[in-house]
Amino acid sequence: MKVTLDQDRCVASGQCVVAAADVFDQDDDGIAVLLDPAPSSARADDVQQAAAVCPALAITVQD
Repeated sequence: MKVTLDQDRCVASGQCVVAAADVFDQDDDGIAVLLDPAPSSARADDVQQAAAVCPALAITVQD
């Protein structure tokens, strides 16, 4: 799995962190930060959920 995050599109909602805290964090301004661009398959459901709930569609997941 490969995850990409477009920080320029991020609106700092924090939903990705709620869904997958091991993969995403937020900087001091609330902008999402990608902690793990290649998470294990055990994190797949959480990462897919994070992408689905992102209001800015800033997260892309490739299998």
